[in-house]
Amino acid sequence: MTAPATVRPTLDLQAAARDHLWLHFTRMGVYRDTEVPVIVRGEGCYLEDLNGKRYLDALAGLFAVQIGYSYGEEMGEAAAAQMRELPFYTNWSYAHPRAIELAAELADLAPGDLGRAFFVSGGSEAVESAWKLARQYHAARGERRWKAISRRLAYHGTTLGALSINGIAAVRAPFEPLVPDVVHVRNTNRYHRPPAETEEDLTAFLLDDLEEAIVQAGPETVAMVMLEPVQNAGGCLTPPAGYFPGVRAICDRYGILLCADEVITAFGRLGHWFASERYDVRPDLVTCAKGLSSANAAIGAVVTTQRLAEPFLEGTRSFAHGITFGGHPVQAAIALKNLEIMRRDRIVEHVRENEERFRSTLAQLLDLPIVGDLRGAGYFYALELVRDKETRATFSDEESETLLRGFLSQRLFERGLICRADDRGDPVIQLSPPLVAGQQEFDEIVGILGDVLAEAWERVKP
Repeated sequence: MTAPATVRPTLDLQAAARDHLWLHFTRMGVYRDTEVPVIVRGEGCYLEDLNGKRYLDALAGLFAVQIGYSYGEEMGEAAAAQMRELPFYTNWSYAHPRAIELAAELADLAPGDLGRAFFVSGGSEAVESAWKLARQYHAARGERRWKAISRRLAYHGTTLGALSINGIAAVRAPFEPLVPDVVHVRNTNRYHRPPAETEEDLTAFLLDDLEEAIVQAGPETVAMVMLEPVQNAGGCLTPPAGYFPGVRAICDRYGILLCADEVITAFGRLGHWFASERYDVRPDLVTCAKGLSSANAAIGAVVTTQRLAEPFLEGTRSFAHGITFGGHPVQAAIALKNLEIMRRDRIVEHVRENEERFRSTLAQLLDLPIVGDLRGAGYFYALELVRDKETRATFSDEESETLLRGFLSQRLFERGLICRADDRGDPVIQLSPPLVAGQQEFDEIVGILGDVLAEAWERVKP
């Protein structure tokens, strides 16, 4: 591992963290009498904390560190070169070479006729921008459409508009009332559907549910349907065969824009540059972030078709939206270097070549009585935890709290495995390692998880 960056020698990091740092989505009271985990360096798929303890990062930061932690020198050189040339200029009425080059690169990588990039600072801003763009696009064409449709339990970000599109009640509730007129439809979770239901039947059921929601909302008022190709919250929910072509047909029928939220699924996570290609989504616009820079810079984008951009390319009209740091030269330079590395080192191909090995290794955990389902694709999987495998009975909210936060999260961390124990929906363990992971990392994940989940079952079994 590389040496850590120099810190203020007189600063007590633990005391300063407890006194001054506000962690995101974190119960800060947990650290009142215990140490805050302080990560100081990384290499490959591994992290090391301030005390020298090593962890396998089986969550890739937050589904974001595609190339792992060993390319810092190349990334730093790209950033330093750009800082020497042009440390900053805005994309408001001006362009600079790195933003132009990155937009062209995204147009080359994106499927179909997605060919124009609007840069932002991250995933929530991308979702927020997509909804605003959809609204203004329809207005430019003489239609007043403003409503959005997304799926139940889906997570789309934290800014107020993106939070409104979220389908997770517990995340929305503290900030209500939110932006009105978002409709949430059924997601693609098959595990708790009737056992005899075929994939074709499920697709028909889900498409009927979507179309009915559109009709009830008033098709002429719906601006956008936003869906993740594989839904994160709820535990890596993959679509049944024919689902996305059916969604595309419904959107076309009613003149609604289809947005693929690929903040997590783009840039190799599912073995393709964009998961829309894998699942034949054919979106009008895509939101992306995270893997665009492998989390080495705060950058995201909305990538649209030329058709969607056309109303803003003539006369005096403009998209009335902007982000100060959108397309920042240093961020763009880092993202370009990341994509260069991914191409050069065949990172996306590596995921496709190892996907079945990862799945089959994880499938060993299905032998445990607490593991009911394994689902996902590429390097993006979830294990659903159950009280009874035969009936697929889940845990109560209180049991999930005790199981996930009272035991699993801490024990896995103690064992040196970083993953997500989540109950936005039914309780799951989510696994999303850096895309450079191989069989050694797969085996380590399963070894630690197997031991800890067996221990958890002894605590909760009837």
